[in-house]
Amino acid sequence: MIAHFKKIAAELSLSEKQVSTTVALLNEGATVPFISRYRKEMTGSLDEVQIAAIRDRAEQLRELDKRREAILKSLTELGKLSPELEKSLHEAETLSVLEDLYLPYRPKRKTRASAAREKGLQPLADRILEQGAFDILAEASKFVDDQKGVNSDAEALAGARDIIAEQISENADARAKIRELFIEKGEFSSKVIEGKEEEGAKYKDYFEWTEPVKTAPSHRILAMRRGEKELVLSLDVYPPEDDSIAILDRFFVKGNTAASDQVRLAVADSFKRLLKPSMETEIRLLTKKKADEEAIRVFAENARQLLLAAPMGQKRIMAIDPGFRTGCKVVCLDEQGQLLENTTIYPHTGAGGAAEAQKTVIHLAGRYSVEAIAIGNGTAGRETEAFIRALNLPALQIVMVNESGASIYSASEVAREEFPDKDVTVRGAVSIGRRLMDPLAELVKIDPKSIGVGQYQHDVDQNKLQTSLDDTVISCVNAVGVELNTASKQILAYVSGLGPQLAKSIVEFRNKNGAFKRREELKQVPRLGEKAFEQSAGFLRIRNAENPLDASAVHPERYTLVKQIAKDLDCTVEDLMKDDTLRKKIKPEKYVSEKVGLPTLNDILQELAKPGRDPREKFETFSFTDGVNEIGDLRTGMKLPGIVTNITNFGAFVDIGVHQDGLVHLSQLSNRFVKDPNEVVKVHQKVEVTVTEVDVARRRISLSMKKEERPAQQQKKGEKRPEKVDFNAKLAALKSKFS
Repeated sequence: MIAHFKKIAAELSLSEKQVSTTVALLNEGATVPFISRYRKEMTGSLDEVQIAAIRDRAEQLRELDKRREAILKSLTELGKLSPELEKSLHEAETLSVLEDLYLPYRPKRKTRASAAREKGLQPLADRILEQGAFDILAEASKFVDDQKGVNSDAEALAGARDIIAEQISENADARAKIRELFIEKGEFSSKVIEGKEEEGAKYKDYFEWTEPVKTAPSHRILAMRRGEKELVLSLDVYPPEDDSIAILDRFFVKGNTAASDQVRLAVADSFKRLLKPSMETEIRLLTKKKADEEAIRVFAENARQLLLAAPMGQKRIMAIDPGFRTGCKVVCLDEQGQLLENTTIYPHTGAGGAAEAQKTVIHLAGRYSVEAIAIGNGTAGRETEAFIRALNLPALQIVMVNESGASIYSASEVAREEFPDKDVTVRGAVSIGRRLMDPLAELVKIDPKSIGVGQYQHDVDQNKLQTSLDDTVISCVNAVGVELNTASKQILAYVSGLGPQLAKSIVEFRNKNGAFKRREELKQVPRLGEKAFEQSAGFLRIRNAENPLDASAVHPERYTLVKQIAKDLDCTVEDLMKDDTLRKKIKPEKYVSEKVGLPTLNDILQELAKPGRDPREKFETFSFTDGVNEIGDLRTGMKLPGIVTNITNFGAFVDIGVHQDGLVHLSQLSNRFVKDPNEVVKVHQKVEVTVTEVDVARRRISLSMKKEERPAQQQKKGEKRPEKVDFNAKLAALKSKFS
């Protein structure tokens, strides 16, 4: 593993010590958030992106070693492991090189070459490959044998060429060159299958499409593959054939003899019959893997942004799941999101229904001192919003909430357990209200694949997608921190060091024994040992705890240090947290030790200043343009407020309140060139867009975020957009160094 540390360090531009220490911590059961936050001195302040990259690369190299050992064992058993081959296998740095080296020895089904060998034609093939000057027909005639099934000189030569073709296709150096050609000059070619034009209209762009393998973006690769899977498109991958054969000729053709002519024929046959199909399969898998990685990165970043959307906080909420014929489901929730009352109103079914609905809303708002109303953005959402706004309820915020995934939650085991006597519509309304209060706490109850963001998420490797999304949720939950006494077991399960079973045990212990008063009480939870406490405690908060540090991100292992700082200043820890003047007197250098360095001390000082600070943005109320409720209300040139709902490689989708998201193409996101939409927008961001095109029949809306150019003299001096950190893009960039 030491050699791997050196390799990983070089690939990620880190020191070997950083890599070895991180791997050791991970092997001991430490989580990525814990290492990043509480072991900075040991890792040299590596962030979550770098730690995750080390983890993933170390796992890749372990898998590579496992395959290497399996191949070595197989070759040993076959008696084929020469010192030269063993050396080459140990030096192989990628799986494809390993498999190329093993290919000639791998047990295989009967082939044309193996049949020729059974007929005794290997010596003829070897003689031809030497490409000396000899009578080729005379040599071939020596191998004519009716009993072996070789009936003529031509059959003998054909069999020898089959053997040579297979040897060419299994040559590691030749495969490497053809693989490189596929990657550098290969092209995807998709065509519509005859008779599928109407059925596959959504793939119209790919009915006659050619694109270089090297530059094809993730979304187009996945779209073509989906079209192929649905039997609408035929998809091929091929390099320039002349270039391919020329490369193989240079490898294997050594002269201009009659034997050389036979080798040329074998080269052409090898490429068309063996190498091209083999490499096409390999390149399809390679490009699919890269397309998956990019789609997963986009999905994970969208999920991160949605999970970290600004929370309204603990408010008394009325939530409405809108509907026309079946009515609007209304629920009232207390500050902790507990259901107080539910009912159904019918504001859209006639004057009588509207009047009764008005009375009900006003009554419930007063009875439960409602502070905000959350309205789902699905069917009848805008109409319900207009109805509520017309009531002119004083001092009430009215917010449209993205309800993607609410129906998934309402039918889930989690919802049934929480509300066994309520139907799915009531549970869905509760989810909408809680999502306004705290998006993160509510969305963790839903499979991330169902929260309405992403790009071809059902086409990618589901295991890798789940791993990436789990990483994202864990990162978000631990970045925000979790209130121990109110958290659901679903969100507790994502806290560093816990998991579903310990989360369940914590909730059961809390229900039985009452609220936790100190973090130390966690150790009384059944099966929650020292390691789990070490990993989780710093991310769990106890509001109004006996020890004020329990409400902060200061880890319990550093409480003694903070008490010493307070003692040196002749004050209490609580005084330190309240008095900025006292904190300014602290000299961190004085408290540096072997275990605690300035990075940790600076984190502690920040926490003392803002205990348990929430990294999410402050909540801002948003409303759509009045009177623009349906796609038919749109006109070219309209400027409208909107909310970004999804980001893809080709642009961003924006909800403008007409039940159909519009697309801001990559080229329309900014006046400057934009390579990645995440440079400009994030999910749940409030934006202003201009309608550029409306296709009512196809329900397509084109939007632009470009601004009218200001004269140069009006530009603010030094004006620059603040940079944003894209966790998943950064991790993908690091991984690309070794993929």
